[in-house]
Amino acid sequence: MEFEPWMLLVFPLFFGMGWWAARLDIKRLLSESTALPESYFQGLNFLLNEQQDKAIEAFIEVVKIDPHTVELHFALGSLFRRRGEVDRALRMHHNLVDRADLDDDKRQQAIFELAQDYLKAGILDRAESLFGELKKTTYAKSSLEFLLELYQKEHDWIKAISVAEQLSQISGQPGGKLVAFFYCELAEEEIKAGNQEKAREYLQQALHVCPSIVRATIMLGDMELAAGRVEEAIALWKGIEKQDAQYLQLVAERLLSAYRSTGREAEGILLLRSYLVKYHSIDLLNVAFEGILKFESPASAYQLVRDEMARNPTLLGLDKLLEARLLDVSLERRADIELVKDLIHKRTRNLAMYHCNHCGFKARKFYWHCPACQAWDSYAPRRDEENGKPL
Repeated sequence: MEFEPWMLLVFPLFFGMGWWAARLDIKRLLSESTALPESYFQGLNFLLNEQQDKAIEAFIEVVKIDPHTVELHFALGSLFRRRGEVDRALRMHHNLVDRADLDDDKRQQAIFELAQDYLKAGILDRAESLFGELKKTTYAKSSLEFLLELYQKEHDWIKAISVAEQLSQISGQPGGKLVAFFYCELAEEEIKAGNQEKAREYLQQALHVCPSIVRATIMLGDMELAAGRVEEAIALWKGIEKQDAQYLQLVAERLLSAYRSTGREAEGILLLRSYLVKYHSIDLLNVAFEGILKFESPASAYQLVRDEMARNPTLLGLDKLLEARLLDVSLERRADIELVKDLIHKRTRNLAMYHCNHCGFKARKFYWHCPACQAWDSYAPRRDEENGKPL
């Protein structure tokens, strides 16, 4: 394209238009800023200085002066809820829902915030109703997540299963394991009520949606044992090796007791020995140790611990080795070994804990559902030392 002299006239024209547009934007910004109440800027200043109480009072004053400040209503309501002032949050969000001039998006947001207020206040039926209204909106996923939390609090496992399946469809993430845990909870309730067949049905459903759900297998084994079907119980618990071998330690004592009840304790001990060689576990070691001590001899129990220490040296194993040594030692040496054992035991107490990988809560008992953070399947079935956790 060749240069034409008339083009020189175009550049000043464009420059002038840009300058004029910038002036208009600056004037608009200044007019909007001066239109804001002084309380608004005071509130911002208080927030910047981490003076939340004063900031709230300042923003409330803004709302009184200009009741159409929708975003400020949302901000204040959420702040009230986080601070535990649920009544004030409810009033703020109710005012928004009742406004006739609110567009659909803002109304849905107000309903979503109001539902969270009710959930926080423990008014679960109102929270459930409002979250249910949002299932076909942009707040569908978040509402389902809150509903899932709500149904778990109420132990309404049937509704929890339905919501978990809906969430899985929306997010595209597998939710089978969570659903399986809910079926296990239903089975627990039926067992307590004496409905064995219904409990069995729920456990089979749990294994159908998640074949690796060890909890269901353990519970089915317990039911078979309670019904006098010992061989079936043993077969189920042995099957855990194919599901997830690290959970075998949870049924080690059950297995040995079942074998003992049929007069085959030696076979049970042999099975635990084979597990211990393949899958190191301090709990497997403890059960096998006690079994060998009763069925065989202190010397055999001591040798079991020595062999395990040679394969997997740990402080917890050393504690058990010293315990075994005390069973067959002269009185002269007992005091020294007991002293060392006490020192080791004090050092390893924190290592013999189960650890929630979600919140860090520690417990001596294994949980499928963390009592601290309510997370499911967050405990590894191994003690802290075996998981490499520090003291």
